[in-house]
Amino acid sequence: MNKVYAVGVGPGSPDFVPDVIKDVVAKCDVVIGYGYTLKTIEGVLNGQQKIEVTMKNQEDAYQKIAAEENHTILVPFTGDVNFSESEVVDRLIEIFDEVEIIPGISSIQVAAAKAKVPIDKSKVITMHVSTPIEEKKLELQKALIDGLSVVLVPRPWPKVPEKHFMPSEIAKYLKKNGFQTSKMKVFVFEAVTTQNETVFEGMVDELEGKEFSDLSVMVFDQVELESYVNFE
Repeated sequence: MNKVYAVGVGPGSPDFVPDVIKDVVAKCDVVIGYGYTLKTIEGVLNGQQKIEVTMKNQEDAYQKIAAEENHTILVPFTGDVNFSESEVVDRLIEIFDEVEIIPGISSIQVAAAKAKVPIDKSKVITMHVSTPIEEKKLELQKALIDGLSVVLVPRPWPKVPEKHFMPSEIAKYLKKNGFQTSKMKVFVFEAVTTQNETVFEGMVDELEGKEFSDLSVMVFDQVELESYVNFE
């Protein structure tokens, strides 16, 4: 019988890896994950079998380990397991005997905090999926029309241009659908919490033609301050 711990290891900096994850690592004999994610926790690994995977070979890696007996397996996810990772988590549940999910700190939380945009007054959307995103695009439009702020993870897919939906494509999409993008405030955070972190702050129309890494989070800022004194 194999057990899997699906854990969130934060947005990139080892400082954002919670102690509970470090405790779980000590229980595991196999670690399977993407290169960037494995690098985030390399400082707490201690002799475990390490298997680096990509989207193309992860299924084979999971099946190979599942065919063996009595492994305790760590599958680390960038950010929080419960956001933008459901396709993989659902597959782990299908394959393995027992899967325990341990949440982490997501880049959407960090980006919202840096932009001073409260998540409870925002729509959170991830385009970072392999399934169609047309309904998600409509969700984005509706949220902006309704005056909500939006925290959004775009979709990098440079090898398939029609699926590539990064900040530049999002800006053009919104303009095409009648939004006054020159009047819409937006942040784009790249590689938050790491030494490579960058921040764009400006208007949505300024994003057209700009390139951002696949570690990007957008925050559309439509927030209005509503402190408790406004209701006295």
